[in-house]
Amino acid sequence: MTTPAAVLVDAAAYAVAVETATKAAAAYYATGESALDDDAYDRLARGIAAYEAAHPDEISADSPSGKVAGGAVVGDVPHTVPMLSLDNVFGGDEFTVWAASVERRIGRPVERWSVEPKLDGLAVAARYEEGRLARLITRGDGLAGEDVSHAIGMIMGLPDRLTEPVTLEVRGEVLMTTDQFEQANTLRTSHGGTPFANPRSAAAGSVRAKDRPYQVEMTFFAYAALPISDTGADLAASLAALPHGEVLTYVAGLGVHTTAGTTVPPRTVTDAEAVRVRVEEIAALRAELPFGIDGIVIKADAAADQLAAGSGSRAPRWAIAWKLPAVEKVTRLLDVEWNVGRTGTIAPRAVLEPVEIDGSTVAYATLHNPNDITRRDLRIGDHVMVYKAGDIIPRVEAPVAHLRTGDEKAIVFPEVCPQCGSEIDTSEQRWRCVRGRNCHVVASISYAAGRDQFDIEGLGATRVVQLVDSGLIADIGDLFTLTREQILGLDRMGETSTDNLLAAIERAKGQPLSRVLAALGVRGTGRSMSRRIARHFASMELLCAADEAAMQRVDGIGVEKAPTIVAELAELAGLVEKLRAAGVNMIEPGATPPSDDPAASEDGEVAAPGGPLDGMTVVVTGAMTGPLEKLSRNQVNELIERAGGKSSSSVSKRTSLLVAGENAGSKREKAEQLGTRIASPDEFAELIAELLDDSDSAADGADGAGGDSAAAAGR
Repeated sequence: MTTPAAVLVDAAAYAVAVETATKAAAAYYATGESALDDDAYDRLARGIAAYEAAHPDEISADSPSGKVAGGAVVGDVPHTVPMLSLDNVFGGDEFTVWAASVERRIGRPVERWSVEPKLDGLAVAARYEEGRLARLITRGDGLAGEDVSHAIGMIMGLPDRLTEPVTLEVRGEVLMTTDQFEQANTLRTSHGGTPFANPRSAAAGSVRAKDRPYQVEMTFFAYAALPISDTGADLAASLAALPHGEVLTYVAGLGVHTTAGTTVPPRTVTDAEAVRVRVEEIAALRAELPFGIDGIVIKADAAADQLAAGSGSRAPRWAIAWKLPAVEKVTRLLDVEWNVGRTGTIAPRAVLEPVEIDGSTVAYATLHNPNDITRRDLRIGDHVMVYKAGDIIPRVEAPVAHLRTGDEKAIVFPEVCPQCGSEIDTSEQRWRCVRGRNCHVVASISYAAGRDQFDIEGLGATRVVQLVDSGLIADIGDLFTLTREQILGLDRMGETSTDNLLAAIERAKGQPLSRVLAALGVRGTGRSMSRRIARHFASMELLCAADEAAMQRVDGIGVEKAPTIVAELAELAGLVEKLRAAGVNMIEPGATPPSDDPAASEDGEVAAPGGPLDGMTVVVTGAMTGPLEKLSRNQVNELIERAGGKSSSSVSKRTSLLVAGENAGSKREKAEQLGTRIASPDEFAELIAELLDDSDSAADGADGAGGDSAAAAGR
């Protein structure tokens, strides 16, 4: 998607735009604390360039166009070779035009393209003398930069000594990983400072800081190496002749970080179409990366091609940055809502001035917990940095403290539960009503009765309120002991509707363990995780007996989540027993209990039985038709996993199959670009026909089945 340019209607608007962009660039490259987010700056810069193209006689000497760092930064340490910026493209069509221009310039097809992530950090040059790190210099205006050698020792990936006593300059990006950013903000706020707005500003400010009473850790990733004045002739000649990819391999061999060891290593491809595919692969991984990227860099790999293409005053003509849609924007925090979840958890939610991020309008974002609000020093009225990537719920990262006016107000924390007025348990980071699930009993029971849990048709929220208010039920276990006479006594419940509801409740007793778990609403799990847990342990008995170590053997459960799940199951023991006594099924059909034999699996994970989708990652999108038409998305995912596959919500290079229904949209386009196998709903139904038949048979036989018979069938 191309970033639209700001529209500058006249010379006055152009002058204001130049001034705004220059100030923003100066702040961005000096401290990282720009008044504009990246997307807003890109729009402004494109608008300035468009105006200048239409009015070449009006170009201002202060214009950021064609200048390294927007012409806003200077330095006092000359670079041996200009340290240039990169020009940008914002989509496939622009890249195709640019690639064609490179090939026209060199007079032949580009031999190979190198494709690598564009790291969102601060560009620096590290000078090594006889293998020892001697000096660290920022990019500055491209001709000279600022000496920041005082930061040596704070930056991982830049060793004090190389593995060989060579003299050369390594160029790359200094950034903060997600973990380093969190650690830096904890350290900064503990010393009374305001939180960093984002990882880039944190790195930019920390590299330059000399008088702080604390030090923060950063990481360096190299993207180039070149000889400096006293380099040996042999090494200089060798570096000049090496393809870009081999230069990075050489640098990595000296002990310097490159992205080669990450999930997005540099890769060479032979044509523009392969570049597009690799761009999509990296973009699909963006949300999972431990560091920020704002695009993908594409370079002519061969030294001869680079030499033939040459460089301009601002950027090389053989390299380009393919910018990705912005996932980070600045907006205003208007209010904070305190919502109580099904389990009694009290969750703060930011109410934002609506802003478009990554193709969608964001008006709300998560604030994690009260401690996080305090640590980040958030205030009503703040300009805040909001982050969104992939399918992740938008989150507020930090206030943009330098934009404060003094009119901001403190966020007021609730003193009692906003839902029921009871006391709040503040002993953990996530606050919780002391009544737990009983605080929001109607929501909890309604959720449990939903289509993807117990699937009790006819038990909507209104009916649940009736049952709760009449004192007939206090939790989901009570649903399964309701009598005909009790239900008939409710307002607007006749004999037919009562019998239908009782039949639906009876059918619910036969749901698999994964559905029972989902209905319980165990904190730290959802429908997908409930299926994984149920397949792993096979029975509620084994699950409830599991300790933290056993719980961590389930795919996706780590050391942080396991204790919560174990504690939740212990808390729910009484409810589980009530369900068991009522005849609710407590096993997962077709699952094999975990073996105590160490030889069963190296990591303790239970191997799923073979099936038509064994080992495949499957994404379902669009409206299903044919045999799948009446199934919910959760039911289709259940079938995928029963067939030995893994269900996923997003298409990436790891996707084995996309089931594309009507109006499949962008996921189908991405699958086509990646060469992923695509099946229609009918083709997929044929692939898992046996499981569909079993599912239909189970549904047909469920009308008269009690909980005990359903459980026995599962065994």
